[in-house]
Amino acid sequence: MMDKAQATVKREFLLEGLDCASCAAKIETGVNGIQGVSSCSLNFVTKTLTLEADKAQEKEIVTEARSMVKKIEPHVRMNDKGRQTAGFREPNGYRHTEAAGGHEGHSHEHGESKRTMILRLVSGAVLTGIGMLGSFPAWAELSLFLIAYVIVGGDIVLRAVKNIVRGRVFDEHFLMSLATIGAFAVGQYSEGVAVMLFYQVGELIQALAVNRSRASIRSLMNIRPDYANLKTGNETRRVAPEEVGVGDHIVVKPGEKVPLDGKVIEGRSMLDTSALTGESLPREAEAGSEVLSGFINKSGVLTVEVTKPFGESTVSKILELVENASAKKAPTENFITKFARYYTPVVVIAAFLLAALPPLLISGEAWSVWLYRALVFLVISCPCALVVSIPLSFFGGIGAASKAGILVKGSRLPRSLERCSLCRLR
Repeated sequence: MMDKAQATVKREFLLEGLDCASCAAKIETGVNGIQGVSSCSLNFVTKTLTLEADKAQEKEIVTEARSMVKKIEPHVRMNDKGRQTAGFREPNGYRHTEAAGGHEGHSHEHGESKRTMILRLVSGAVLTGIGMLGSFPAWAELSLFLIAYVIVGGDIVLRAVKNIVRGRVFDEHFLMSLATIGAFAVGQYSEGVAVMLFYQVGELIQALAVNRSRASIRSLMNIRPDYANLKTGNETRRVAPEEVGVGDHIVVKPGEKVPLDGKVIEGRSMLDTSALTGESLPREAEAGSEVLSGFINKSGVLTVEVTKPFGESTVSKILELVENASAKKAPTENFITKFARYYTPVVVIAAFLLAALPPLLISGEAWSVWLYRALVFLVISCPCALVVSIPLSFFGGIGAASKAGILVKGSRLPRSLERCSLCRLR
């Protein structure tokens, strides 16, 4: 066992710009297939890619993983979480300061793309409406719908072409491009644009829901202590909670969070425990009282002797549970991820047979009619809703629960209901 542990190394990376559950599943599957990777998991909530790999091939595997991520999603950046240098390190590897890549700058970037997308969708919808309600010559009508199509779905077609070049043919971009371009081929211009428009609206709503759930989960993590007042002799100095060891003495002033679990050795105060226990009434603490990290000191100054390192403290365990909740996938999620690999090619083959066989086998059947039906079949059978909706339903549920202050350990339903971890901590 020791030799095996020494032969592997665990690395964590932050995937900046990852907002698609389907893309996350593809990245996880792709990295898992790299030779030398023993295990790989992608936490969609924190955008964290965790992999265990052969230590001897670590550099080559990381390079190949970066290439794999870039190949699947060119706009996603794979950054080593351990290389950020400013501010205190959080339990999950993030840094607290905005200089280390805080959320605000990233949110601003997403705000810019959201406004651009809304402008594109509105412009495409207006042009489509004009084309449907107005009376134009055939060439003008085609030009109007083509312009609307390029505005609304040009990026989808471009992604489909790039993915085909990379060898990834059967995906949602390919199916949507094939179905909508086919609609233009049979003269159904408005339907081709409308299908792409509804698809893009769905993608936008999905991105908004993901960002909102992430914000709810992040807001629940405000219990994380930013610093600890380490007491050495008659002096105190502010340090990161990770630097405090068992047996050290820390000072907790009024209004501050208790950074680590410990026992009060001096002082008397009232503690706000609502962040952990949900209790609205403050709890009194005095010499000999046990205190947990995440409590908020309301009145007096407390001197606390640390009994657990930060990695084993209550707040650290809670944050780990919340952040990794969506990483513990339900059986339904795992099944859908595997099922989608075979589902998309089967849908394309079935659509081809639906377009070709009836005109060949049944006399009098028109090719245009069955081609149109095959295109309709492609649209309604698109795996996007199937692959994305199930992971997002679990993720959205976890985010909604976090907004209400409820901690969820994972998507798996236990065989027997156990008391939650917070109740055991009380």
